[in-house]
Amino acid sequence: MRATTRGSLGRSRATTRSSSRRARVWRPRPSGRNLPRISPTVSREIRNNRTVTLWSGRVGGSLDPAVWEFLHADDAELLPYDCEASGDHARRLYAAGLLSEEELAEVAAGLTEIARDPGSLLATDEDVHSAIERRLGPVGRKIHAGRSRNDQVAAAFRLYVLDACAEAREELDALALVVLSFAEAEAETLMPGYTHLQRGQPVTLGHHLLAWAEMLDRDRTRFAAARAAADESPLGAGALAGSTLGLPSPPDQMRNSIDAVSDRDFALDYLYAVAMLFQHLSRFGEEIVLWATSEFGFARLPENAATGSSMMPQKLNPDVAELVRGKAGTAIGRLAGLLATVKGLPLAYDRDLQEDKPPVFAARRDTRLALRAMTVLVSGLEVNRERLAAAVADPLLLATDVAEDLVRGGVPFREAHERVAASVRDGSFAPPGTARESVESRPSPGPGNVAAAVAAARRRFGAP
Repeated sequence: MRATTRGSLGRSRATTRSSSRRARVWRPRPSGRNLPRISPTVSREIRNNRTVTLWSGRVGGSLDPAVWEFLHADDAELLPYDCEASGDHARRLYAAGLLSEEELAEVAAGLTEIARDPGSLLATDEDVHSAIERRLGPVGRKIHAGRSRNDQVAAAFRLYVLDACAEAREELDALALVVLSFAEAEAETLMPGYTHLQRGQPVTLGHHLLAWAEMLDRDRTRFAAARAAADESPLGAGALAGSTLGLPSPPDQMRNSIDAVSDRDFALDYLYAVAMLFQHLSRFGEEIVLWATSEFGFARLPENAATGSSMMPQKLNPDVAELVRGKAGTAIGRLAGLLATVKGLPLAYDRDLQEDKPPVFAARRDTRLALRAMTVLVSGLEVNRERLAAAVADPLLLATDVAEDLVRGGVPFREAHERVAASVRDGSFAPPGTARESVESRPSPGPGNVAAAVAAARRRFGAP
């Protein structure tokens, strides 16, 4: 989609309170319309029609401040990406003879400066698109030729999602490599494997942690797919039906102009990848919470990734793991919310799509922070090998091995299962082997060869 190098463009309601000695009660203002919380200066600018919009030639007068605040887009995060897309569009205008070489240079210099100074947005700018046109000055009035905000915002949003996917994969890889180092260090550490949160068969902690790495590997694939979905250009689609100006087509131009301005599948793909990642992080967090309890005692929390109690001095709380678990629900909600927004929209563009960006902005922030915090938490976990050894010493963990020994001797499995179950019930079960022998007898995909599995996983995550 890109034709340039990324580095070239840098990015109350009024109330009264009772003063009596009785319980304080909040009451709405008794009379007058409650205006939105806009500063008097901005409200005056709006009423004097000094706002910056790209459609003011059609609408006479000024918008009511309440309407302005409702329509105003909080999309400052798009600024550097809109600058990049605008630079690409300016080069296409130049190629069509609609911008001079001097004007193109002025646009390029202006966009570079704007992208470096996002604080220059004004409350009277309707969105980043109008802000860019204002900041560019007279030449800014020319660069909107042959495009609409519909294809402009779609292009900038796609660039944003491309970066968000790349950032997620980078942070995800960092966590995965920490998990793999942890698994390698605990390759021989025995522990019970669980189903239904009940002890099942002996495994190693390294093998268990490799399951985490497999989940993260699938997450990498999902972010790669979301990135591929975003890597198309809607520029040239205009409002919905293209332009008569004959601009050259951008690389990877989308095939249908109506689809180009209305498609938000790429944003949904990104939110799905984020939701699945948080679903996995939530499972990791739940296990860390369990392992850190006195009842399990399998791991101790690092003090640089835990908090205490405001009342109970002895507490060390797994807040990172718990908050990741909580944010999984939020991530799923963002995906469901955007699905609900787009499900019934008629083609092509509708203002409903202004609601596509806040969940993606928030998802990117939460993904970055959660992965970094989990990397710190996992890298600092201290394993209590004595508690693990005591847990894996449970002889019932070898019940399946004994049943399979009988099968090797010619006993049908169902009969073998019944014999072992009967010995467990009457208390006579006494396995001949050990947990270590059990683990070593079960090779890949079982726990018998963790070192080789770690090496293979490192290669998938790009580590030597």
